[in-house]
Amino acid sequence: MALPSPLPRELIELIATRFRMLGEPMRIAALDHLREAGEDSVGNIAEALETSQQNVSKHLNALQSDGILTRRRDGNRTMYSIADPSVLAICEVVCDGLRRRNDQLTQILEAAT
Repeated sequence: MALPSPLPRELIELIATRFRMLGEPMRIAALDHLREAGEDSVGNIAEALETSQQNVSKHLNALQSDGILTRRRDGNRTMYSIADPSVLAICEVVCDGLRRRNDQLTQILEAAT
């Protein structure tokens, strides 16, 4: 589906909110972990990311509130998984852009030497 032009103000706000959600390095790290794990507990994610459960829980709750993650109870553990795989596509697009930019910078530096 093509985006309307110009973008409606409400859509601009929703897009900006999504980018703010993805603007925290810990959230990107948690998403990357869940990309590989599929589903995992707060404790396991905290251990993998070498940070506190409290810190991870705060970020996972924000991502869940925005619809990026889903959570379920498993006994006394809370399990998280990715609910909106489009965030992974966003990360891939950004990485491709960074790769192209890096290639361009490398070419400039090689030409200068």
